[in-house]
Amino acid sequence: MKFFLLLLLSVFAISDLNAQSNFIQNIYARNILNLDGRWHYIIDPYETGFRGFQGAKADDEDKLGGFFENKQQQSKSELIEYNFEKSPTLNVPGDWNSQDEKLLYYEGTVWYEHDFVVHPQPGKRYLLRFNAVNYEAYVSLNDKKLGVHAGGFTPFEFEVTKQLHDGNNFIVIKINNARKKENVPTDNFDWWNYGGITQNVMLAEMPQTFIKDYKMQLAKNDLKTIKGFVQLSGDNLSQQIKINIPEAGLQTTVTTDANGKAVFTIPVKNLSYWSPENPKLYHVSISSNTDSVNDAIGFRIIETKGADILLNGKPVFLRGICLHDEDPLIPGRPRNTSDCRMLLTWAKELNCNFVRLAHYPHNDEEARLADSMGLLLWEEVPVYWTIDWTNDSTLKNAEHQITDLISRDKNRAGVIVWSIGNETPNIPEREIFMEAMADSAHVLDNTRLISAALLARTNGDTIYVDDALGKKLDLVSFNEYYGWYVGGMPWEINKYNFQIAYNKPVIISELGAEALGGFHADSAERFGEEYQQSFYKNQIQLISKIDNLRGVTPWILVDFRSPKRMNPDYQNGWNRKGLISETGQKKKAFYVLRDFYINKEKEYNNK
Repeated sequence: MKFFLLLLLSVFAISDLNAQSNFIQNIYARNILNLDGRWHYIIDPYETGFRGFQGAKADDEDKLGGFFENKQQQSKSELIEYNFEKSPTLNVPGDWNSQDEKLLYYEGTVWYEHDFVVHPQPGKRYLLRFNAVNYEAYVSLNDKKLGVHAGGFTPFEFEVTKQLHDGNNFIVIKINNARKKENVPTDNFDWWNYGGITQNVMLAEMPQTFIKDYKMQLAKNDLKTIKGFVQLSGDNLSQQIKINIPEAGLQTTVTTDANGKAVFTIPVKNLSYWSPENPKLYHVSISSNTDSVNDAIGFRIIETKGADILLNGKPVFLRGICLHDEDPLIPGRPRNTSDCRMLLTWAKELNCNFVRLAHYPHNDEEARLADSMGLLLWEEVPVYWTIDWTNDSTLKNAEHQITDLISRDKNRAGVIVWSIGNETPNIPEREIFMEAMADSAHVLDNTRLISAALLARTNGDTIYVDDALGKKLDLVSFNEYYGWYVGGMPWEINKYNFQIAYNKPVIISELGAEALGGFHADSAERFGEEYQQSFYKNQIQLISKIDNLRGVTPWILVDFRSPKRMNPDYQNGWNRKGLISETGQKKKAFYVLRDFYINKEKEYNNK
């Protein structure tokens, strides 16, 4: 009962957040100093820098000791057993695994150090922003502790106005990517555990009172009303806010309250609604007495009605694919916009209108690109497999990650689904945890759909989808691998039928079979392209039996790296379920799924 009450309290505690963030919204539109580049690094498997030179653990409050101080040798007789200046460098953004051979499988602590020059201006505030660091980060600037962040995929920032020097400055950050039971994700998952500073780092220069956060979207199920809020940060919190969408002829003025927040409503007469066929983005301007920010925002509504998913009031079939945040051609995480664009372009070539960004928040550039390219998105947090369900701090971590994800991408029209997890076991402890997550997500954003990738169960020739969590979700999504892990050969799976407990839209969130690109055999030989091709042909027949089927996101667009997949003949550290190989070669199954999607597009265009 105590755990249940804590969950309820955690939901109520965030109920007034309205998906506000603890980081600057749309930081790219601000005055920023990019801190990407070559950063010095030192590998520290024994936590020597954290414990200090006398072997004593650093004070729990300050977390300062050893390398945090970036000491320089003052005389030739002084003993200092590290030197950042002469240490090797890594590219930031970029994971360490793909840049240093001895770090390929490394899980532990690596220290980063970076020097930069800045001349702070009077009357300005400065914030140091990390878009993603995996996993635990202890950050200092000029020998002063800034803070700690846990979680590998969402942004965090620190105000550094008082810590900055006029001229030379240096950042030291301790990063540890070791897997732990209490973390989110937990100690067991099926993708590469990339460590390091995997996304951009920047220093933002802001006025004393600035626009920290805002949301602007169509109201829930209402094509005629734009709703949102603006949140100021600073001392002069009561200001007039002007909101202008020139092309649509829309504008309004509101006044922030004593806490710096203003809520607004704008009636809509003529608006070109965003969709995959018409990815219209409007130039939006938000200005206060002291600050202004511009954004490109699309307007659309997404809802469910019975078994249908409605986009702007019209039924839509989600022709999807799953995707990892990984560049197959250049090892590691995507490093720039071009990497992200390549992956999403491949999805478009498959005739997708929908992409599941699994199993954690991806580079935010993908969401911005999806808006301009006309791709709907499913975004997810890494509540994956067996989480530490009864640990209060684990729940807090998971809720923090879904809050940050929603805060980060709440203005992106393409994002239509927030997913709270993947393939979690159907046990009572998990149910309490996941229901709290679903409640939190619904409170944070009631304009989008909430789902999770569930598991089905089989009894005889019937596939049952009756997970109790389904009652909390807007979409019933489940993973199934009949014809690969279970169910016999691909041509034997059509004996199965589905019994789904909920009259809601159904999404097959995963299905797939592995094939080594370029390996050809008969359709009965595993890892051959012909086997994967047969699998997809028979899966299309199988899932077409589902009356409420409204979307599919097969696993996966591109082969990806995984230490769990070590068959020396076919895998060698790669999960080969991709429809495209790690060299960019389209496999035979790619064309099977593309043809299915072409037919589905025609079917729905005629509705």
